[in-house]
Amino acid sequence: MKQHFINNRWVAPASGEFIPVINPSNGQTFDNLARGNAQDIDVAVRAARAAFEGPWGRLTATERGRLLQKLSQAMLDHAEELAQLESQDCGKPLKQARADVTAIARYFEFYAGAADKLMGETIPYQNGYTVLTLREPQGVTGHIVPWNYPLQIFGRSVGGSLAAGNACVVKPAEDACLSLLRVAEIAAEVGFPAGAINVVTGYGHEAGDALTRHPGIDHISFTGSPNIGKLVVQIAAEHHTPVTTELGGKSPQVVFADADLDVLVPVVVNAIVQNAGQTCSAGSRVLVERSIYETVIARLTQTFEQLRVGPAEMDLDCGPLIRQTQLQRVKGFLDEAQRDGLKIAAQGQLVKEASSDGFYQVPTLIRDVPPTHRLAQEEVFGPVVAIMPFDDEAHAVALANGTEFGLVSSIWTRDGARQMRLARQMRSGQVFINNYGAGGGIELPFGGVKASGHGREKGFEALYSFTVLKTISIKHD
Repeated sequence: MKQHFINNRWVAPASGEFIPVINPSNGQTFDNLARGNAQDIDVAVRAARAAFEGPWGRLTATERGRLLQKLSQAMLDHAEELAQLESQDCGKPLKQARADVTAIARYFEFYAGAADKLMGETIPYQNGYTVLTLREPQGVTGHIVPWNYPLQIFGRSVGGSLAAGNACVVKPAEDACLSLLRVAEIAAEVGFPAGAINVVTGYGHEAGDALTRHPGIDHISFTGSPNIGKLVVQIAAEHHTPVTTELGGKSPQVVFADADLDVLVPVVVNAIVQNAGQTCSAGSRVLVERSIYETVIARLTQTFEQLRVGPAEMDLDCGPLIRQTQLQRVKGFLDEAQRDGLKIAAQGQLVKEASSDGFYQVPTLIRDVPPTHRLAQEEVFGPVVAIMPFDDEAHAVALANGTEFGLVSSIWTRDGARQMRLARQMRSGQVFINNYGAGGGIELPFGGVKASGHGREKGFEALYSFTVLKTISIKHD
């Protein structure tokens, strides 16, 4: 039974209530989480404020960086423990959970090195003046972390905020909290001052809503659905609280006839199979030049049919989806596609060891999807990819940009001029050429346009959103 982690200690929920933790692989309860409310959030925000105005805020940037580095190494020292928690909690195959532990450690390592390099500037101005800018921490930042990548998203948002000097209050999704509670505990063990990192668990409409509304929060980082993202921004506006949002995508992979299919096929498959398709940047649309359309479908079909889905502990290509409602949502998309006469080109295999009570969906490739169909427009958040042909560059760009989202896109061609020409036309926050995802890209600014959100996480750019720029003008003549 897990409590909140506030002020470097375990704290019972004010309500006295707990939420069951379900193993997606078998549908069974294996733990319980504190059900947080506004009172718990207030305790955590006050603890963070005291840390910011006290021991944590008094540390130099160099000292902060050293603590972040210590936490990075400690997570690697506990890597298998964290991976096992993440795998069981989220339903991830162990290899994916282990990769997530490596990623969060790398985030903290990166931001440890960046902590004392967040600098201001001097500005040429009128004679007799010296003008300079300072980047100062905002204060207390709130982080609403989703269930698909708890460790990674904690790393990219909390890591950056801490490096900038803020104290943090984290509200993970109720479906996946265990790894983050353990990370907060490890942070206390390596010497983080009390209140620098606080984790309050609970439902979004209770604890998450309270965090968004709290007047003591100076910045909010939110990763989740577009609909909830809109609500967060609207509520935060009541206190003029800035918000960084990452709200998902319907990311296209644009494949031209000169693409190297031997390189392309495994990348395209992994981009939808990873984490059972429950990835904001999943490559869920494959747009293929008509002259090689059937060839690409044949190559993808051969790979899809070999994919195996089963319990997280079996470490197969895919684990289960996170919960029953998510499984129902994905099946709803597939049922609609079937009613509309769309053709399934290929599917993976569910292994016999998979429990009938688990939340399993095999990877599915659907061909000839009309660009206006719901399957081509909305985020499925499951291992389902829509494939469709295009005739020329203009057609490819129109299809790629033809959704409300704009998070990630990919262009597969050996033509250098075409690579840059299309990259400039893509309406997305990231464009990959002859690759996808760049191995996680800890250093690469990440975020979207349109309904995919605003602001940037990852890389050095993320640090700026966790600071306030102050201009100082000194008249000396």
